[in-house]
Amino acid sequence: MQRLYDFFRRHPMWVDSFWALVLLGMSGVNAVNVSGAPDHHGSLGELLAVSLVLSAVVALRRRMPEKMLVLAAATGVAQLVLDIETTAADFAMLVIIYTVAANGARWASRFALAGGLCAATVAQIRWPEPDVPPLTNVAMAVFLTVPFALAWVLGDSMRTRRAYFAQLEERAARLEKEREAQAKMAVAAERARIARELHDVVAHNVSVMVVQADGAAYVLDTAPDQAKKALETISSTGRQALAEMRRLLGVLRTGEHQESGEYVPQPGADQIAELVEQCRESGLPVDFKIEGSPRPLPRGVELTAYRIVQEALTNTRKHGGPDVSASVRLVYFDDGLGLLVEDDGKGAPQELHKDGGADGQGHGLIGMRERVGMVGGTLDAGPRPGGGFRISALLPLKPTQ
Repeated sequence: MQRLYDFFRRHPMWVDSFWALVLLGMSGVNAVNVSGAPDHHGSLGELLAVSLVLSAVVALRRRMPEKMLVLAAATGVAQLVLDIETTAADFAMLVIIYTVAANGARWASRFALAGGLCAATVAQIRWPEPDVPPLTNVAMAVFLTVPFALAWVLGDSMRTRRAYFAQLEERAARLEKEREAQAKMAVAAERARIARELHDVVAHNVSVMVVQADGAAYVLDTAPDQAKKALETISSTGRQALAEMRRLLGVLRTGEHQESGEYVPQPGADQIAELVEQCRESGLPVDFKIEGSPRPLPRGVELTAYRIVQEALTNTRKHGGPDVSASVRLVYFDDGLGLLVEDDGKGAPQELHKDGGADGQGHGLIGMRERVGMVGGTLDAGPRPGGGFRISALLPLKPTQ
């Protein structure tokens, strides 16, 4: 049964043709029965011709609704002019009115409504009931107008319903595309964040390893103990860098989150002291102070603070020159966290801090500004008046519950 239903849905004209044949048969029988009546108008041939034309209107109503409406209207006018009284085939008028109201052009729908409202009245005037009061003819005209109006209302309601569902489908498709675009943007943003993490991890740890390797090579013959200590620092730093890079690359490869819902690694402000100590062990003197009362930070702010200090100290080692020293200040305000990283070296090249920190690689100070911007903070980076380089940032602070 379902197959038959699906077949009819795919071939609606077959259904219309079937009902057109049924209508033609009923009209033919009706024409034969009434053609010989003395009070009937129209010959048998005329009745059969009208029935054939209106049956064709039913058969072709979906394929050519506007043309079939015009053909039905022309047939009705011909019935009036040639005095061919209405028959069962005139039911096709209701069918074509419904069809154009549901699927036809707007002008055809309006034309069908006007014609349907006038059809019963005109027919009652052309062929009034004999021997009845005039009010009876008026009542009959009103009564016969109702089916035409109802056919148009049903068709127009179907049009409105289809337009509504089409709008819903279009909105759903648009929302789906927007969700896909947002998902792609989120993936791109996360991968960009991972790229910044990789840059920070690699730049810092490799910088430490290079400094230690240079120092080990310098004192290898004169101070083997110091060289051994430098090599141990290189080893531990390299293992730490590899561990962090493996976890980051694992996230890039699988796209999965950790159980905590965040990507790793996630160092925080409490690990800045360890970072400073690592820099001191690598030979960079760093003065570290905390002012104010330390308090819990949002995780994004924790990571941002750590990465700013890490990048600033890395840049000090890379660009500060020999005998450079640095200072790191963390200041807890009531509504924010202040960071100040300064060094007394020769300062970074101009291209590192102008125009947002374009260092030729798309990271560095650009990454700092992006991180600070994501947490709603501000960043200022540039040479110090007395020499060296200064990086200051203010990050909003909201106590965690």
